Amino acid sequence: MLAACLLLAGCHRVVGTGRSQVNVLSESQEAALGRETFEAATADADIIRTGPDAEMVQRIGRRLVRAAGTLYPSNPADRYDWTFVLIDDDIVNAWAAPGGKVAVYTGLLDVTKDEDGLAVVLGHEVAHVLARHSGEQVSQALLMNGALTIGSSALGDMDPASRELVMRAMGAGSHLGVALPFSRLHEAEADEIGLFLTAEACYDPRAAIGVWERMSALSQSRPPEFLSTHPDPDNRIVELSELMPGAMAIYRRCDR
Repeated sequence: MLAACLLLAGCHRVVGTGRSQVNVLSESQEAALGRETFEAATADADIIRTGPDAEMVQRIGRRLVRAAGTLYPSNPADRYDWTFVLIDDDIVNAWAAPGGKVAVYTGLLDVTKDEDGLAVVLGHEVAHVLARHSGEQVSQALLMNGALTIGSSALGDMDPASRELVMRAMGAGSHLGVALPFSRLHEAEADEIGLFLTAEACYDPRAAIGVWERMSALSQSRPPEFLSTHPDPDNRIVELSELMPGAMAIYRRCDR
């Protein structure tokens, strides 16, 4: 009954794809979570606030937010408190917190190479925010924990050793069968939405292929896709290539 109530109360459509998602967090709750996460993650970080690279991050961020407002007027991007920062660190990564907080590390700039490449990555992170993926992940965790709690209660008459074995199996099954596939779905969805945002912001979406080729070359050893939170880089390239004609149609409309 609890799960049914949560599903009914938190059903939304993902901007850009129309996928139905369960998200029991309000936008204000997501924003508060995002501020807390961002402040904790950047408290000791060396944020670069001036110079060509910092200016490039800010410029790309502004253009992507404008593009989001154009592509998805039903989900106005200006309702988020957007912040884009460049962190001086060799980590090859970027991330987004709910509510519009986006960070990119200088170590990623060697992979993105130029402004188009960085726009691809930042477009992906902006897409996570627009699609409210963080809220969906929190909601999914609440539902999974509730299911495990109910399962534990249902096994109350079982001997402790057998119950622990069953609960471990249930936990592993939920991780492999629910959590990881959902994470990969979110990444693929952010790739799709982000590619079109990149094109609408008048950055060349074809840069996405080079970015993921270089990212793939950095991953000398990686787990099988079904054990990963992210799609395999080679599969991402295939998916992006299939989406590219639509993105290029948007890009060609740009007045450059």
